[in-house]
Amino acid sequence: MNSFESLGLSKELLQAVEAEGYTSPTPVQVQSIPPLLAGRDVLGVAQTGTGKTAAFALPVLQVMSRSTPQGRRHIRALILSPTRELAAQIDERFSAYSEHLDIRHKVIFGGVKQNPQVRALQKGLDILVATPGRLLDLINQGHINLGRVEFFVLDEADRMLDMGFIRDIQKVLKLLPKRRQNLLFSATMPNSIADLAGSFLNNSIMIDVSPKDITVERIEQKLMFVRKADKRRLLVKIIKEEKVKRGIVFTRTKHGANRLVKQLDQSGINAAAIHGNKSQGARTKALAGFKDGGVPILVATDIASRGIDVEGITHVFNYDLPNEPESYVHRIGRTARAGRSGVAYGFCDDSESGYLVGIQQLIGYDIPVDAEHDFHFAGAIPKFGQKPGKIKEKKPARKKPQNNRNSQANSKSEPKRHNYHSKQSNTRGDGSSNRSSRGRTQSRGSNNRR
Repeated sequence: MNSFESLGLSKELLQAVEAEGYTSPTPVQVQSIPPLLAGRDVLGVAQTGTGKTAAFALPVLQVMSRSTPQGRRHIRALILSPTRELAAQIDERFSAYSEHLDIRHKVIFGGVKQNPQVRALQKGLDILVATPGRLLDLINQGHINLGRVEFFVLDEADRMLDMGFIRDIQKVLKLLPKRRQNLLFSATMPNSIADLAGSFLNNSIMIDVSPKDITVERIEQKLMFVRKADKRRLLVKIIKEEKVKRGIVFTRTKHGANRLVKQLDQSGINAAAIHGNKSQGARTKALAGFKDGGVPILVATDIASRGIDVEGITHVFNYDLPNEPESYVHRIGRTARAGRSGVAYGFCDDSESGYLVGIQQLIGYDIPVDAEHDFHFAGAIPKFGQKPGKIKEKKPARKKPQNNRNSQANSKSEPKRHNYHSKQSNTRGDGSSNRSSRGRTQSRGSNNRR
């Protein structure tokens, strides 16, 4: 199969596909659309950027258009997504693909007022795209009834679990009718996802377009070993020298993303951050500025970046190497789309060499190294035989305990030194508390992402 016509799509959907400029289906679309049209459940291993949204949106629309319910419309298809951005992106695709169909759809998520969403629900919908938090909120308020859903899609299931949504998903599943068609998409397939899939998929077909199968031939990859303190200067130098017009910079933490945006601004580079702690308005503004070219650099965390499907991205910077090897392929896949070429830079400091080992084991080759840049640091190169994963920090050597007499004598003779060490201990305690606080903030951030 090498055409959309051969997949069994209706004339109306083929018109929409042609209007979007699609010429031939992607592997995930070829493998997913026919069984979904035939009424089968599907378990798919695929990432954003593989064309998976069309892989489920097109058959959902075709199934929905086969019959028009009499009277008030009710929700017949539910698509569950982990983040606001991805949910909005999916809804945009439904708008494009349903151009010639009498189908009503709506996206709902948290971080914005619910009244406009409630009004749309009251008018009646065929397809609802939602994040778990806002969905359950409106269900509990009596605004949503899932009792007549015919088609259920769980997208980015691995991120759902990473963000702590497993209980929310289970609650939603209990509210759905037993007789329905199901689709689960996940970028990875750990045991937790396999268990989740087994709990609600029936006689499903599995398709696998995993990172190892994704072609990255058009992506020029460059690996740079650098001290952590020099990463910002290296990034600024590359952005200015290569005159980057549309690039994404990936950081590991939200705080790191905010800090880097400020540092880039100080260097005369216009950038915006997108992550879970940003308000929905700020995230929407940042993404809109990036899409229209007003903001050339977008700094993002992995979770918030799900749903960033923007054309024309020329550069991807792994400012912090990801601790999950699969995320590397997911990140660099943001560039070199639609037949274009792209460049993916990886900055590796001495604390990330284990992450690099894991990435190169996954992709099956060594990433080309650029050792000619001004900030090259040989100390970040992985050691021979190094294992993948986080490098264990060396614990400080313990001091031998002194006897009571010596301790008392030291306490009397050197009171200032004793007090100094007490302050150091408290500082470390506060630092630990701060890390704990950040953990709680991130937990709350999960709610913000809904």
